[in-house]
Amino acid sequence: MSNLSAVSSQSLAVANPWAMVPPLGNLDAYISAANRLPLLSQEEERNFARRLRDEGDLQAAGALILSHLRLVISISRQYLGYGLPHGDLIQEGNIGLMKAVRRFDPDQGVRLVSYAIHWIKAEIHEYILKNWRMVKVATTKAQRKLFFNLRSLKQGFKAEAVDADTHRETLNSEEIGLVAEHLNVKREEVVEMETRLSGGDVMLDPTPSDGDDEAFGPIAYLADATQEPTAQLESRQRDRLSTDGIATALETLDPRSRRIVEERWLKVNDDGSGGMTLHELAADYGVSAERIRQIESAAMKKMKKALAEYA
Repeated sequence: MSNLSAVSSQSLAVANPWAMVPPLGNLDAYISAANRLPLLSQEEERNFARRLRDEGDLQAAGALILSHLRLVISISRQYLGYGLPHGDLIQEGNIGLMKAVRRFDPDQGVRLVSYAIHWIKAEIHEYILKNWRMVKVATTKAQRKLFFNLRSLKQGFKAEAVDADTHRETLNSEEIGLVAEHLNVKREEVVEMETRLSGGDVMLDPTPSDGDDEAFGPIAYLADATQEPTAQLESRQRDRLSTDGIATALETLDPRSRRIVEERWLKVNDDGSGGMTLHELAADYGVSAERIRQIESAAMKKMKKALAEYA
């Protein structure tokens, strides 16, 4: 076991592991402490998960949760643009993390980080859905007062409009001034609130209708998928394979096979065109184009095997 692994086992499996993290009220201190907590190795994670599953060991559960608090913080940052406190988003994400730890099966062959992402995001999404209406319509005390009074005042104006045999859905300039004066707010605030109220609600998570199993709503793009830890890991893995991995795979080929692959797939001329064609390579080596194709196919299979071993 490495030194880091030894530290993580000793630090996270103490009698009261929660004492290592300050209360969430001090957000900066909480984030700083969570980011300093050691990560668990795969073997340690599996052992803690089995202790929780088989023995109900709450210290093991605490170790799993603490080592993934930084994941919750990372995911919660993706939702800061929705007007909700960062601390509340972290709290909801922590609930999702605890649900994931409770349901995690260490014998499935996946890491807890991959499994927990779904539960963390699900809890944060649910929290946003419950608070979306209030966030978009009334975020301050003055706005809430305007929200609750504007509707009743508009009903009075509509009744007067009916008596005058006119039909209007929006307030005119005079009525806006009366509302602003009555509620002691600015005219611009009345206009903004009326616009919000008349805009209607948007269902973030639409329920699929009959025959439509692919209903799509804004919930699908609440977060930037490219910033998810798994997506970033996959991106780094692809970059690594496309550089060092390709170079390593090319070293397994003989000179002729390597040149054919480079000419056919890796070479780009100044004018944007590719390398040599099968017929050009065939003429260069004094063989048929079919023979060049066979050599290329065998080389690609060999490279594919080398890339799989490299990954």
